[in-house]
Amino acid sequence: MILHDGDGKTGDAMIEAIGLDADDTLWENETFFRVTEGEFVALLGDHAEGADIASRLLDVERANLARYGFGIKGFMLSMVQTAIELTDGRIDGRAIGRILELGQEMLAHPVDLLPGVPQALDALTGRRLILITKGDLIDRERKIAASGLADRFDAVEIIADKSPESYARVLFRAGVAPDRFLMAGNSMKSDVLPVVELGGHGVFIPHDLTWVVEHAEAPDHPRAHRLKTIADLPALIDRLESRHA
Repeated sequence: MILHDGDGKTGDAMIEAIGLDADDTLWENETFFRVTEGEFVALLGDHAEGADIASRLLDVERANLARYGFGIKGFMLSMVQTAIELTDGRIDGRAIGRILELGQEMLAHPVDLLPGVPQALDALTGRRLILITKGDLIDRERKIAASGLADRFDAVEIIADKSPESYARVLFRAGVAPDRFLMAGNSMKSDVLPVVELGGHGVFIPHDLTWVVEHAEAPDHPRAHRLKTIADLPALIDRLESRHA
């Protein structure tokens, strides 16, 4: 499928609010999950092959999303469950303790902004920006505070999942019509498809390590756009709005 670069006319209204994803859009996140997963696989190396451990962990994470939601704490619990299941309950307390330490290290990790983020936000100064992220409330709040970006946003929305219904509630609170909203992020599944379905613009900004659960087929739709980097976002918005000047 083809994602449009903003050159096709859509007939939509001016953009009143811009939503931005957080993890792997504004700052690094998945990198730390991959590093931790590697240590987890090594920890259980005597019990199964590395690829089998990683595959089992992913299956457990998928199954647990409805229970724990998105985020590091759910990942920790999924690692513990995977370790117990793969060892038929023989995993010792020290190994479980190490798994918990790995998760705690992730929770304490500094927030590293991705290249071009400050400059893009500078270029969007004066616009109505909404940070829209999903996952554990405490961890989300910690990351937002540590990022130093909180003051850049008119509102921060921390939601359990990103569905058309969730976005509709965000837009209702903001008093913004869907066709006047644009959402940008690294997840096709969470940041583009539900917003396009709702009637807004979805902008896909790929990250090399986006979690496989967030992958989805790209729609061939005039309100779905793809950019190389977040630095290109201000120019895209200008192009979209120039047609209504």
